[in-house]
Amino acid sequence: MTVPASYSLPEKTVGLKGRVERPAPGTLPLRGDLAHIALAEDFLAAHYVIPHVRQIGPQPVALKLAMRDDADTGATVDAGAEIELLDCAGDWAWIACGPKGPSGYVRLDALAPASDA
Repeated sequence: MTVPASYSLPEKTVGLKGRVERPAPGTLPLRGDLAHIALAEDFLAAHYVIPHVRQIGPQPVALKLAMRDDADTGATVDAGAEIELLDCAGDWAWIACGPKGPSGYVRLDALAPASDA
């Protein structure tokens, strides 16, 4: 898997700085337990992840707002699009189209096979 070279650890101390509006589900790659590393200076999460670059498989996919087939749908990502894999749980992957989103869940088999590079 490829890791984006453009993401690095925050240079400042990360911590609570006052009230922050929580973004709508399916927008920024931010959950209560995990967030994209690029959001570390603006949002507090228990853990931050440097994503792995992957691609959507041969079919476009709808990003789900939860790990369920019947969950509400957010954005649609085109077949072959480059995405960032943030987390996997069971048959599901939490992905984002970059640190500004959109983000959501897709079935792991919706992703193209990982390259060995």
